[in-house]
Amino acid sequence: MSTKLLEDLPGVGPATAEKLREAGFNSIEAIAVASPGELVAAAEVGEATAAKIIAGAREAADVGGFETGDRILERRKLVGKITTGSKGFNELLGGGMETQAIVELYGEFGSGKTQVAHQLAINVQLPLEMGGLNGSTIIIDTENTFRPERIAQMVRGLPPGPEGQTWEPEEFLKHISVARAFNSNHQILLAENAMDLAEKLKDSEKPVRLLIVDSVTAHFRAEYVGRGTLADRQQKLNKHLHDLMRFADLNNALILVTNQVMAKPDTFFGDPTKPVGGHVLGHTATFRLYLRKSKGEKRIARLVDSPNLPDGEAVFSVTMEGLKD
Repeated sequence: MSTKLLEDLPGVGPATAEKLREAGFNSIEAIAVASPGELVAAAEVGEATAAKIIAGAREAADVGGFETGDRILERRKLVGKITTGSKGFNELLGGGMETQAIVELYGEFGSGKTQVAHQLAINVQLPLEMGGLNGSTIIIDTENTFRPERIAQMVRGLPPGPEGQTWEPEEFLKHISVARAFNSNHQILLAENAMDLAEKLKDSEKPVRLLIVDSVTAHFRAEYVGRGTLADRQQKLNKHLHDLMRFADLNNALILVTNQVMAKPDTFFGDPTKPVGGHVLGHTATFRLYLRKSKGEKRIARLVDSPNLPDGEAVFSVTMEGLKD
């Protein structure tokens, strides 16, 4: 990340810098990837000045240029993996859920989406040797599904630490920040606020390495009803997902989103459920996982889409103590 201040950019004085920060542009990187229109609205500067500020930020942050594959490989080495708690599930994902990516979980109610999210909110805080990232979690909760009691149960079910230490639920709950989103606009605002919170925690002992949105589509689906609103809905969802992706890149974090399904009554063969959110979500999610119920505590996770892993399935159990094989 660049160490320069916003005030160092061409055309940015103290007053403009203040306005930019208020609008959520806290870093040079955030400005470098903004559009002139966004800055015009945020800082009340002219189009030409906005373009100049962005050009300066791009130069300072060194973004926007091409880079060779070997440089990208170096950056990929920074990608962290978070364990799911199930060996089979981890193997399906090539060793766990990875940072700098959006992982989408979709499935019917009761298929275990929120359980997986709760488990990852805990596991990301574990030390590296246990499959964690020593990080903290931000949760944007749209359906009021976050349960601190469930976190406590799962923490008690964790294996002992490297030196045999036991885990305290309170300690884990301290590093999970939850905000309830009341509608889609509020949800988009919270994703922007998450940026500020991550910036604050960046140099703490537990920087934010996981952002959960459970569920990413519920509000959009409820508010935009009917064919006529589809284009608006998808455009707004698209912007929201790109904000999340930017969060993933800037914080080397995993974005875990859950998604609902809709029935396709015209399907005669195969599974009649498909995820909500259309192509916008399908193309933005790095990994798509379809969860479904099996017997008792068993759940089946199917990897439907991934840039580098083969499709496959894994069986895991959702128990009182959390996700297990």
